[in-house]
Amino acid sequence: MENPLRITIGEAPPLRLDKALARDVPEQAALSRTRLTRLIAEGAVTRAGEVLSDPKARVSEGDEIDIILPEPEASHIGPEDIPLDIVWEDPDLVVVNKPVGMVVHPAPGTPTGTLVNALLHHFGGELSGVGGVARPGIVHRIDKDTSGLLVVAKSDRAHHGLAAQFEAHSADRAYLAICHGVPDAGDPRLLGTRGVSMEPGSVILIQSGLARHRTDRQRQAVYFDGQGRHAITRARVLEHFGTPAALALVECRLETGRTHQIRVHMAHAGHGLVGDQTYGGRRKPAARALGEAAAAAIIAFPRQALHAAKLGFDHPVTGERLDFEAPLPTDMTRLLAVLRG
Repeated sequence: MENPLRITIGEAPPLRLDKALARDVPEQAALSRTRLTRLIAEGAVTRAGEVLSDPKARVSEGDEIDIILPEPEASHIGPEDIPLDIVWEDPDLVVVNKPVGMVVHPAPGTPTGTLVNALLHHFGGELSGVGGVARPGIVHRIDKDTSGLLVVAKSDRAHHGLAAQFEAHSADRAYLAICHGVPDAGDPRLLGTRGVSMEPGSVILIQSGLARHRTDRQRQAVYFDGQGRHAITRARVLEHFGTPAALALVECRLETGRTHQIRVHMAHAGHGLVGDQTYGGRRKPAARALGEAAAAAIIAFPRQALHAAKLGFDHPVTGERLDFEAPLPTDMTRLLAVLRG
């Protein structure tokens, strides 16, 4: 892209500079109004050589506005040489199969050893930057102890396009989970649970608001009557285990992507995930139904049995449809092998 970037103000423009630029800047430039406002304040926007530092400056049709695009600033996050399972990569995005135990983004409790640290090292300085900073654009996250697929933007244009798809719920995400009990469309208890209904194909639809728990700030909780952020999960039983059936392998599809959504929704439905210490998945398995070996394996499983198995979206730059699958990690594969006995 040319630098400076020249914008010709189109017909019947908004009177304000920032609004006119936000309307007329080329989509491939991926400059949000917030970013444009910052560039104006930094003196990077000119008209006929005159610096326009006021976002309210008047503009007219035919004005030629130059925007000097600075080199991306260095991120305050340091690169770390951590192995990554890269599923796909091009100049605009990368798809990663995240291992269990890795946090996605640095936070006060985990300032290092994260996916972002690893990606910064992997990119080796070849990063066009997001929001003017040389950093990966995190569009969605999965929990530390959940494995599986994540897409990360390497450029502003990719970040905007991916964020729009996740916001519109058009990205396809499917998770595999092992839960206590077997969700059954004919179960009166399940059908009587608020927010739970059935769809064709024995698909269980769970809808609620999700927000922080009122007393435990580390947890999320289900709310109704307009409280919390709207969340929708669909679950389908793929396989069940035990005689009588005591556990199930389920596929969960996200229409929304809230914090801990699958874990909270499945627990709300009475089918908490195996190994989930936060949301009640640590209940004692039925050894008589499953067998001693399987019951012991369930008790010993150290994390929530959840894996982001499928991810699909339209490439935000080329428009190409991309669909990915990641095999189950070793710990879940071994657990299923014991359950299948």
